[in-house]
Amino acid sequence: MTVSTFDVEALATTYADKSSRDILKLAFEHFADELWVSFSGAEDVVAIDMAWRINKSVKVFSLDTGRLHPETYRFIEEVRDFYNIDIELLTPDYQKLEPFVKEKGLFSFYKDGHSECCGIRKVEPLRRKLATVKAWITGQRRDQSPTRSHVPVMELDTAFSTATNKLYKFNPLANMSSKEVWDYIRMMEIPYNSLHSKGFISIGCEPCTRTVLPNQHEREGRWWWEEATQKECGLHAGNLITKG
Repeated sequence: MTVSTFDVEALATTYADKSSRDILKLAFEHFADELWVSFSGAEDVVAIDMAWRINKSVKVFSLDTGRLHPETYRFIEEVRDFYNIDIELLTPDYQKLEPFVKEKGLFSFYKDGHSECCGIRKVEPLRRKLATVKAWITGQRRDQSPTRSHVPVMELDTAFSTATNKLYKFNPLANMSSKEVWDYIRMMEIPYNSLHSKGFISIGCEPCTRTVLPNQHEREGRWWWEEATQKECGLHAGNLITKG
């Protein structure tokens, strides 16, 4: 099967209950050098580890919003050294960021929501990157939030595909629970963000991330001032589509 005949809907059904490794092997078989792993700086290192064990030349990118925790920046470097891989950092377009900050300041999202800030710091740099690739891998899991409860193991990325570039998205951790992710991290003794040891679970930009209390859901620590079904930054816009 070639990329041009890649039937993502049929394969998503076939691979729905297969292992994360099986899903990643399929992704590499069909997309090889045009496949990238998105690394958020939290537990997405599990996806990197699995992909790296299949292909030591795995390509990885991460979004540097300019507002990450110091611990997250250190973690990115730790992962880079641990796997001896390059991690391409994507940064906001200053021509969009500077006027936004000048007009609204550094904390406007507490008043009018996070979508505009995330659009400039995350979505635009990601869109710029994904326009140059054929497929990408995310660390999305169905148990992360209400907006991710129907995430398929692979899909056509309708949010970032263009008229000239059909983009495919693989979510190999979709069926994994938080416990399974952390069991993997401990078993394989791979790096993780030190903020996890301080009560952080889901980690994003510093102003929009906080620790959670015992028995709180992990996404309670992200954009806590907003309604739960709106807790997406636009990177996975398709999650906001109601599933029938």
